[in-house]
Amino acid sequence: MREPRWWAELSLIGVVYAAYTGGRLLVRGDEATAVDHGLAILRLEGLLGIDAERPLNRLFTDVPALGIPADFAYATLHYLVTPAVLVWLFRRRTAHYRAARAWLMAATLLGLVGFTLLPTCPPRLLDAAHGFTDTMAHFSAYGWWGGEASAPRGLGGMTNQYAAMPSLHVGWALWCGVMLWRYGRTPLTKALGVAYPLLTTVVVMGTANHYLLDAVAGAAVMGAGFLLAPHALRVVDRLRGTTGGTAGGTTGGTAGTGEAPPVVSGGCETSAGEHIPGQRSAATAADDTSAAAR
Repeated sequence: MREPRWWAELSLIGVVYAAYTGGRLLVRGDEATAVDHGLAILRLEGLLGIDAERPLNRLFTDVPALGIPADFAYATLHYLVTPAVLVWLFRRRTAHYRAARAWLMAATLLGLVGFTLLPTCPPRLLDAAHGFTDTMAHFSAYGWWGGEASAPRGLGGMTNQYAAMPSLHVGWALWCGVMLWRYGRTPLTKALGVAYPLLTTVVVMGTANHYLLDAVAGAAVMGAGFLLAPHALRVVDRLRGTTGGTAGGTTGGTAGTGEAPPVVSGGCETSAGEHIPGQRSAATAADDTSAAAR
């Protein structure tokens, strides 16, 4: 299996993220439906006794030392930690990168289906009578955002504020946590793998951006993506094999002798100087794993 090339991976992730972002904007639900769904979730949580959003939100609102850092965490970590983990996997855990990337993408696209079928008003946009405060609007003087989630002031129209169910803040954080726990080699890395998704869950509820059930749904979407990803990879590999076989049949030389064509790009290099500094090949990663097992 040819190892991933950084420019191809960057392009693929960019295309998928653009499709995801554009899709969120295209499937905006109407406000009345979104509010009804939000209130239904709140009632269900009340019946189950798991409506932890209000006390957390009240705490974050009354204690700026908690609310302000939580707002910054909500506005930034989702977009910084996930790419950082992807890059770390690409460079240091190359043998596991492709499956991990497929899992993240499959779950993200499933999340888009959730936004389409169940537009949901987050707690912060409910009527004030329900007892929630939009902490990002409350502490907006400390950040670049206003009253439209984490979008910079004046750019609220570029985000779908009713894309609350499922919470991909929690879903992506869970994916990062699993990667850090599974492939990290130090106690600190593994501890971060546990702490990060838990912290994210508390933050999204305390800032009134999500309900607890949104977080549960985010975890469920990641579980479904994990189950779907291997099938998606097999389909991609089959398509690549078919394409490669057709191309081989139309050329002479090695195709006629039954020998595999030479691999032009050894390891992670496709041309001189393209190797990413610090990136480990799949063979190196396998050797490291065997050495660690011994």
